[in-house]
Amino acid sequence: MNRSKRLAATESTSKSISTMARKRSRKTTMIFFVLLSVLAFVSFLPVFASLPSLYSHSHDVHFLLPRHQRQHRRQKTDVTKFEIAEDMFWKDGKPFQIIGGDLHYFRVHPEYWEDRLLRAKALGLNTIQTYIPWNLHEPEAGKLVFEGIADLVSFLKLCQNLGLLVMLRAGPYICGEWDLGGFPPWLLSISPDVRLRSSDPAYLQKVEGWWGVLLPKVAPLLYGNGGPIIMVQIENEFGSYGDDKAYLRHLVKLAREHLGEDIILYTTDGGSRETLEKGTIRGHGVFAAVDFTTGDNPWPIFKLQKEFNLPGKSPPLSSEFYTGWLTHWSEKMARTDAEFTAAALEKIMLHNGSVVLYMAHGGTNFGFYNGANTGVDESDYKPDLTSYDYDAPITESGDVQNAKFKAIRRVVGKYSSVSLPPVPSNNKKTGYGSIQLKRTAFLFDLLDQIDSARIVESENPTAMEYLNQMFGFVLYVSEYAPKTGRSKLVIPKVHDRAQVFISCSPEVNGRQISYVGTIERWSNQAIDLPNAKCVSNTSLFILVENMGRVNYGPYIFDRKGILSPVYVDGRVLTRWKMISIPFHNLNEVPKFHPIIQIAFKFHEVSSREKLEHKSGLAFPKAEGVLEGPSFYSGHFSIDTTTEVTDTYISLRGWGKGIVFVNEFNIGRYWPTSGPQCSLYIPAPILQHGENVLVIFELESPNPELVVDSVDQPDFSCGPRKASVHQL
Repeated sequence: MNRSKRLAATESTSKSISTMARKRSRKTTMIFFVLLSVLAFVSFLPVFASLPSLYSHSHDVHFLLPRHQRQHRRQKTDVTKFEIAEDMFWKDGKPFQIIGGDLHYFRVHPEYWEDRLLRAKALGLNTIQTYIPWNLHEPEAGKLVFEGIADLVSFLKLCQNLGLLVMLRAGPYICGEWDLGGFPPWLLSISPDVRLRSSDPAYLQKVEGWWGVLLPKVAPLLYGNGGPIIMVQIENEFGSYGDDKAYLRHLVKLAREHLGEDIILYTTDGGSRETLEKGTIRGHGVFAAVDFTTGDNPWPIFKLQKEFNLPGKSPPLSSEFYTGWLTHWSEKMARTDAEFTAAALEKIMLHNGSVVLYMAHGGTNFGFYNGANTGVDESDYKPDLTSYDYDAPITESGDVQNAKFKAIRRVVGKYSSVSLPPVPSNNKKTGYGSIQLKRTAFLFDLLDQIDSARIVESENPTAMEYLNQMFGFVLYVSEYAPKTGRSKLVIPKVHDRAQVFISCSPEVNGRQISYVGTIERWSNQAIDLPNAKCVSNTSLFILVENMGRVNYGPYIFDRKGILSPVYVDGRVLTRWKMISIPFHNLNEVPKFHPIIQIAFKFHEVSSREKLEHKSGLAFPKAEGVLEGPSFYSGHFSIDTTTEVTDTYISLRGWGKGIVFVNEFNIGRYWPTSGPQCSLYIPAPILQHGENVLVIFELESPNPELVVDSVDQPDFSCGPRKASVHQL
């Protein structure tokens, strides 16, 4: 029923009451009839109460109930409460429509949290949904981190200060295109193997330890305790993975122990009967939300959703309404049409459905935390970009002057009782120009700097996690006896990308080393090893990169490194040395590691002659295609009279590697694969005066040894170009 009909019905009710009043007589002989009239009026109160009335949200949204949902206004109390009743959300006794969006604190520099949240409010959102990645907060077993970009409590309090509610996705599994679905990779170093996402006692013990720290931290911030958190999610899309109900029930029990009985716990699953059967937790007071493909008719799915909730406990909620989509390296940049997305959103909101935009703002996979997907098997490996722009209405850099933001805001505005906040302007971005770099270290020339105690020796190759290294690179070293002609190298299982080098000496400092090829997880092929004509055995060096762990599907138990025997001419190679090259990850203090420390310090040397005099490095060029793996460094200055703004570093002309700015791990680049050509650099990472750029290039640098600081993103690299497609 529209607003005018509701007002007419209300006026009709008022006239009826007035007529009754006018017919009353003042004569005492009519008192009996007056009393009868009063009794009759009281008896019909439920009828009048069921007539239409206007409810409005406290968060700028008119809640116009359709005919089949007209109910009593719940009794108003002074108690702060968020609840589900009569197939509606209720906030402090009034119906409430969730208009939310995912915005992940760990993908945004902390100094930009407020900026991005205000842009979400300008979009018309009243609720923020965010995951909690266990691996960010416990990077090493027993080492808990809640500072910097991991300062969850500060983020939640900021949401509250800005008038935003929060839906908290506590995991322990989150998916989210995040390394290992948010699980800390040290779980993969436990023997015997822990069965993730299951009722395996060894796994549950670790979850209990983690939630025993996490949940008490957020409990004071629950809505009933005066905080912003209205709902807490259990697991994530479990119905697409398994059907271990004992596991889900254990998570509910843990959550209730720490958070109490009043908080709404919820699950999110795909909108099919099969996934809802497996992923929901019936009989435990857990609300089942759904997600589905943008453009699908939402209301049959919401009808199905009701079957998996208690009677009266199923307000329609799409907890992941996809505003865009993720992109893997070497794919087209995912783009979705703005008007198509807005029209799909309106189908939900038109009939009072609640919705959470995934994503409202995507952000960036800083450091090594990007996730990956698989296809038909675990070798069909597809790592995610550093950018998590997601084609969301608020772009990676926070821009809102775009068609999708305007289209979604227009739809949301139709359901607002007051005007939305004004739309802010885009943040300023500056191109600081070309940055000249110098090659400061060749990786293999630094090996003699490593203390032998840091080198692990084993009969067979060892996975990265067993070396107590969770991210970065591992160099595997062995040797083989060559034959007269060429030899054949086979590594059946390598995760994820292995560059192969040979030399006539295990001590390569100052000696020739030859690049012979690359073995990739997704296109694993044998490599021909040339006869190096060594006097004795040929040394084999295999540099393996962890490109991000699988975060979704049956292959999430994704260890890294060489995971199988290595064969040369059919013979298994033994007697391996493993050298860790970890780098520091997001929210970590730069690690003390000889290779890394040397590379980062060399940017201070002003000339190659001084560098060679100081370090004895001769910069030998690896034969074959590559000049890497090598470190390059340079700097650029920002004048004190100039505003420090966001920028992008364009890596066009470079091969593959990682970038650090002022020792902050920006993430991976791979323009030869594309589509991402540039990396987003938030202004808070920069400073007035000198800014230091260090690049670890695995292959071949730009011939001019130059990168450019530019003021626009670039997703046009690689063999394919961006295209618009519907989800």
